[in-house]
Amino acid sequence: MKIALLGAESTGKTQLAAALALHFGSQGKPVAVAHEVLREWCEREARTPRPEEQMAIAREQERRVDAAAQSAQIVIADTTALMVAIYSAMLFEDGALYQFALERQRRYDFTLVTGLDLPWVPDGLQRDGPHVREPVDALVRESLAKAGLEFRVVYGRGSERLDSALAALDSLSRDTPAAAVAPGRSPENRQWRWVCEKCSDPECEHRLFSALAQRSPTGS
Repeated sequence: MKIALLGAESTGKTQLAAALALHFGSQGKPVAVAHEVLREWCEREARTPRPEEQMAIAREQERRVDAAAQSAQIVIADTTALMVAIYSAMLFEDGALYQFALERQRRYDFTLVTGLDLPWVPDGLQRDGPHVREPVDALVRESLAKAGLEFRVVYGRGSERLDSALAALDSLSRDTPAAAVAPGRSPENRQWRWVCEKCSDPECEHRLFSALAQRSPTGS
């Protein structure tokens, strides 16, 4: 089972990947995390990759997923080639990576998109600023939707984000036709509830999930 985590910068992909790995590992399932190649590249080279360097990064990201799948029952991709393609297109107006990235994205069993409800945190190198998150988030959803790839959006802080992801995986496994779902399930009703058709609007999301964030003041 391959799980893809997509989302804008500083939306908790790495933390969620670790939490999912711990959850599935505690059940005795062989699990592996394919870490983000682009981040490692930027940290090593201390710069943003040039256009001609993007494809190699995207291919290496997917190679790691394939390698992990040789031994693990569950592979969690802390981003995929699609994020490399989206950032490359934004920086260089080059969409050449999209075909490769979307072909690879179709090989994932589940795709989760991390919502914008977490505060933006600088990392000193790769992250451009909070103003970049909304357009990236929109491009992620648009790319998946245009390609006909089903996904769920996850929200919440700390353990609530993990609960949201697990419920989203359950929803996807049952092939629910929604493209995004609400962040939680009440004890009385374990089913997802529908979200408005404008759930991709960050302002709408902020209103919907501000109560959730208030209940959990510590970030993930």
